[in-house]
Amino acid sequence: MFRDVTFGQYYPKNSFVHNMDARIKLVLCLLFMVGIFFVQSYVGFALVTVFLMVVILASKVPLKSILKSVKGIVVLLILTAMLNIFFTKSGNVLVSWWIFTITDEGLIYASKMLLRLVYLVIGSSVLTLTTTPVDLTHAIERLLAPLKVIKFPVHDLALIMSLTLSFIPSLIDETDRIIRAQKARGADFDTGNLFQRAKAFVPILIPLLVGGFRRAEELANAMNSRCYEGATNRTQMRVMKLSWRDLVASLVCIIVFGGIIVVYAMKATWQPILPWMYF
Repeated sequence: MFRDVTFGQYYPKNSFVHNMDARIKLVLCLLFMVGIFFVQSYVGFALVTVFLMVVILASKVPLKSILKSVKGIVVLLILTAMLNIFFTKSGNVLVSWWIFTITDEGLIYASKMLLRLVYLVIGSSVLTLTTTPVDLTHAIERLLAPLKVIKFPVHDLALIMSLTLSFIPSLIDETDRIIRAQKARGADFDTGNLFQRAKAFVPILIPLLVGGFRRAEELANAMNSRCYEGATNRTQMRVMKLSWRDLVASLVCIIVFGGIIVVYAMKATWQPILPWMYF
């Protein structure tokens, strides 16, 4: 049930994307998340689809493992689609019943928003599947290093995010074990209405919370026993260095999403000439 969730899990492989600098991957992922909201047409979504397929092929991560991450947001996708379809009143009316009205523009806007959400999850999954939590910690700490001037706890923030990512797979495995144990005792999670199913998950949440606090306490004791003192006089065993892979990937991303942003900015000028670019 929960084993299909791949977010936060690292997929070891020797690939172009795996060997990139974690700082560059993090910055390019943020650029991708921002740039996806500037895509306004299905032509642009087709270009982003090709871009994502190239990145997935370069990462050597199975497409099935990446698509599993989309399962975790199915409820959010359905809710987003319903809100955009029923609350978009502009366009030609296709169906009208009681207080609900479905228009052609509502369907188009909902489909584009769904594509954005799916691509956001896929992009973030590629980042976490090809980057270890330790590398992500170092990348966040390096990128936020200028904030140390104002006494911002950069190292602590990076450590918290790294521990959060590292705990996700273990919590998923523990949740799956608890569910199978409860089913062996006769628990039913698949029948009944929404409230009955939610009530059935209470016996799962309590041991899961207890196990989470126990893991956190064990980790804190382990860090104290090793005299961990945060960022005070700490060095890194692995020094991050930029390579030709980072330069190539940066140029490709800048060209792709720079072009998308330019097309979006020139909408008023180009739409009368090339209307298909904005459909």
